[in-house]
Amino acid sequence: MKILYAIQGTGNGHVARATEIVPLLKKMTDTDVLISGIQSDLGLPFEVNYCFYGLSFIFGKRGGVDIAQTIRKSNFGRLLVDIRSVPVEKYDLVINDFEPVSAWACKIKRKPCIGLSHQNAVLHPGVPKPLKRDRFGEFILKNYAPVSEKYGFHFQPVGEHIFTPVIRRRIRNSKVGNKGHFTVYLPAYSDEEIIRVLGAVKDVQWEVFSKHAKGTYGYGNVYIQKVSIEEFGKSFLSCDGILCTAGFETPAEALYLGKKLCVIPMKNQYEQLCNAAFLASMGIKVLPSLSGNEAKIEEWAKTSEYLHINYPDQTEAILKNILEQYERN
Repeated sequence: MKILYAIQGTGNGHVARATEIVPLLKKMTDTDVLISGIQSDLGLPFEVNYCFYGLSFIFGKRGGVDIAQTIRKSNFGRLLVDIRSVPVEKYDLVINDFEPVSAWACKIKRKPCIGLSHQNAVLHPGVPKPLKRDRFGEFILKNYAPVSEKYGFHFQPVGEHIFTPVIRRRIRNSKVGNKGHFTVYLPAYSDEEIIRVLGAVKDVQWEVFSKHAKGTYGYGNVYIQKVSIEEFGKSFLSCDGILCTAGFETPAEALYLGKKLCVIPMKNQYEQLCNAAFLASMGIKVLPSLSGNEAKIEEWAKTSEYLHINYPDQTEAILKNILEQYERN
């Protein structure tokens, strides 16, 4: 069987998950890799056969997606050309992690495309949702990368074909400690805003990983550096807790490691609001924004409890099951 595995390159979660899934797929089948998007900070430790500009959501500096920049950097003419050029007909099956180019190519060419992503689980009826419904956000989640069959990952297995998170072997096999600092990843906030808010939370050491920083520097109890997978990993494994967006992979790994966790969902990101609602139902601290919440952040850092979830390693079994079901059909 020849498979195309397609990865969404907006953000780091899809790419991190691919570092676990692709090597397993390559052991089972003849697998090629496609990636689209321009916002990931992580590299891939294997060959990428197709790389496309795709559709990316551009992070701003005020807590959310920069809609104007997202529209400005979108190239729909190029997207259509890319969709037509992807040779999905060469493959028996496409497995898609919320990647639009190959998904729409499969839809147009009527090729089977199995969705294996966190986004597939977000709209499941058994998953907690925000109090305010976002019909446009739901539309994006349903239509951004259409697939013929859906499998998903979430913080808890809420139904059939919804699995617990993929935890990287690097995380599973690492030595975990606690040096007392707090790791911060809030890519949609400016460094200045992060320093202003977290600098007011005294007696706490903040290690901030920034998409906007051009160098490394300290300001009081706030230490800023560019995003680096190696340095972030060291900080994360040895921190007391992590303050981050309401994404999926990083909060899931924090829960697996038993780190304190506080999330701030990005504005204009319905998926993150859904993640925040799920995490809040589990007792995780959720804040609506960074600004104005210094007291709540301090309370969380100094008094909150740890939640540890020992997610099982079932990635290989999930992939085998998907391939076996496809071959039977």
